[in-house]
Amino acid sequence: MDLNKIFIKNASPTKIGGQAVLEGIMMKGEDRTAVVVRKPNSDLHIKTELLKKPNWIRKIPVLRGVFVFVDALVTGTRTLLYSAEVLEEGDSDETYEKDKLTLWMENKFGEKTSLNIMLYFSVFLAVLFTVGIFIIAPTAVVNLFGSIVPNEIALNLIEGVLRIVMFVLYIAVISKMKDIKTVFEYHGAEHKCIHCFENNLELIPKNCQQFETLHPRCGTSFLMFVMVISLLLFSLLGWPNLLIRILSRLLLIPIIAGLSYELLRWAGKSDSMLVKILSLPGLTLQKLTTNQPDDRQLEVAIAAMKAVMVPKDTPTYEGTCDLEGNLIVLDELSNKESE
Repeated sequence: MDLNKIFIKNASPTKIGGQAVLEGIMMKGEDRTAVVVRKPNSDLHIKTELLKKPNWIRKIPVLRGVFVFVDALVTGTRTLLYSAEVLEEGDSDETYEKDKLTLWMENKFGEKTSLNIMLYFSVFLAVLFTVGIFIIAPTAVVNLFGSIVPNEIALNLIEGVLRIVMFVLYIAVISKMKDIKTVFEYHGAEHKCIHCFENNLELIPKNCQQFETLHPRCGTSFLMFVMVISLLLFSLLGWPNLLIRILSRLLLIPIIAGLSYELLRWAGKSDSMLVKILSLPGLTLQKLTTNQPDDRQLEVAIAAMKAVMVPKDTPTYEGTCDLEGNLIVLDELSNKESE
């Protein structure tokens, strides 16, 4: 791993970030997001939405990281579901028949409210799975070693290492799945595109390809920061009974997320040796969550990037776009901020 190709000297760090979705990429700029999905017929489908302006409480250090973490969960799930809908519409001429539960919910609450209910329920299930597997399970397993390992700090360290090992193994397993491999290719395309932009080069696939798929501000690095900080913080709490340990770990999640976010922001703006050392675990994990993209995947990233690099008074839109992120065929136009 050549850190000089990741922490590039004289680069201009930006706040633009992104997320890989099914056959596409979501880019987040200063005032809007853009989701670009390559449909089965090779057309690029785009949807842009305005971001809500953050209030003062969302600008407080550490606390802002909690809001970013929650927003990322909700927005990430919504964007993934949206990309799946776009691909489903483009892959079949058949009319989708809604199940009885969906029809009942839409009759009871309305289509929009029903979609929001299903979205937040999906987020709830994802959080429940994450907490159960990566928070509760490790401390419950290590609880069995309580009579063998009398040292409380050692027990906490074993728990933290086990949590990291389980997380890495989980990523390694899902990375072998065909669809996930493709998502990770788009993840690599997102990073290459942002590197290219931050180095003031023309956004074309040839220029993007010269950069690494690893980036200091990646969400994968954020998750690794969460794992490492939790390992260190939990080691200071002693080894009370299982219930208190679980509650303490759940209550500290917001603080850990906030601290991890601040560390990630620092890593994105600095190329000091300390930052490079602290970023190594996350960058190593990114080798699993990013794959080398092809030029067509980079075209998607570039279109999404250019769609958020527009004047603030540019209206939002949804439809088919060209490789520059410009609308070709309009599906829906809205000047309203996304809800």
